[in-house]
Amino acid sequence: MFADFVKILKLTDLTTDMEEITVLAAQQVELIHSIDTVWVAICAALIFQMEGGFALLEAGFIRSKNAMSIIAKVIIDISFGGIAFYLFGFGIAYGLSNGWIAFDFGITDQDLGLGLNISNNLFYFIQLGFALAAISIVSGAVAERMKIWAYAIFVFLFCTIMYPFAAHWVWNPGGWLATMGFNDFAGSTAVHAMGGFAALAAAIVLGPRIGKYENGEIQAIPGHNLPLAAVGAFMLWFGWFGFNPGSTLGALGKWELIGTVATNTFLASAAGGISTMAYTYIKYKQIDITMVINGVLAGLVAITAGCNVVDHNSAIIIGLIAGILVDIAVVFVDKMRIDDPVGAIAVHGVNGLFGTVAVGLFATENGLLFGGGFGLLATQAIGVLAIASFSFIFTFVILQIMKRTIGIRVSREEELAGIDAASFGVESYSTFE
Repeated sequence: MFADFVKILKLTDLTTDMEEITVLAAQQVELIHSIDTVWVAICAALIFQMEGGFALLEAGFIRSKNAMSIIAKVIIDISFGGIAFYLFGFGIAYGLSNGWIAFDFGITDQDLGLGLNISNNLFYFIQLGFALAAISIVSGAVAERMKIWAYAIFVFLFCTIMYPFAAHWVWNPGGWLATMGFNDFAGSTAVHAMGGFAALAAAIVLGPRIGKYENGEIQAIPGHNLPLAAVGAFMLWFGWFGFNPGSTLGALGKWELIGTVATNTFLASAAGGISTMAYTYIKYKQIDITMVINGVLAGLVAITAGCNVVDHNSAIIIGLIAGILVDIAVVFVDKMRIDDPVGAIAVHGVNGLFGTVAVGLFATENGLLFGGGFGLLATQAIGVLAIASFSFIFTFVILQIMKRTIGIRVSREEELAGIDAASFGVESYSTFE
């Protein structure tokens, strides 16, 4: 870009002093870095505030006696996860690749090979937001029954090993999936399927909440504050416009891509809400608003992989399918006696998988439905199945080891009393006379 700028100046004013040309070119480079830095910093902040959305959504979907435990878990996600990702995870994800892993640590000044116009420090921060989103998916699935310190250990391992491996494979230029042409623009696989299938394994190892499955029947355990959950969902919805458009990792010269990504993100999420609303009304004879909330999120998850390569009509179709798929998946998971209080497995795991595969169907270039054959579809399927399997197996093994050593579940007495009172000595809602 420096050379191109010099050529332009020479052509327009041959008498311009070379020293002045150098100064102007340097100023242009500085402007490029400044614009991209401001854009990425704003998007990173939006992604970071999604943690508040996770906290409120999950707290609203569970019983009041455990609401503060969810807040604590999200704080642990940020604190333990952030330090782990700084010390180990970022370097493993974006260091010099051998195709599978890197052995760098911390944040270095080396060229990451991504063509970024932002510092590695800022790239760490936006990538941290993705890592935190992935682990926060798990916190909802283990709600109301997991020990707080056991969860903290798992968070540290997740952000040290699990997410960094997935990010390395997908987004490091030398990662084996990246070199195959795998398209996961903002993380339907690396973030959402990763978190969703970790949530599945964690829910299986922990077992269901007391009273969830009795006498061969599924017992509903309603959330205590649906408006709170809805506010959390709106925060997540808002933050997603940093999550997906921010994955451009720059603004200069990318205005058309940013517009496409933002519009596709909205269209899929709105379509997800519509289809869930219609589906639940037809199926249950009334609208299930809790499921509609998850339908919107399902649409967001599903479009995250391909928001850069599908057209607007395809984005709507992807969202419509996701909105129906989430209800089917929630019911199926419940029938399997897997207790997921917030629907994290269905929203993030199932729709992360679907959205990734949908790229192979709907991509305007190389998508099966656009005449591209099965090549991209096969690549997408291989990538998401590999990461989902890795996430599930790693989580299952680690939690089984922890279960047999330090223990991962609160006692029966603590669970019945509520984790807030038992572990923190406080209640979320106090009554004053």
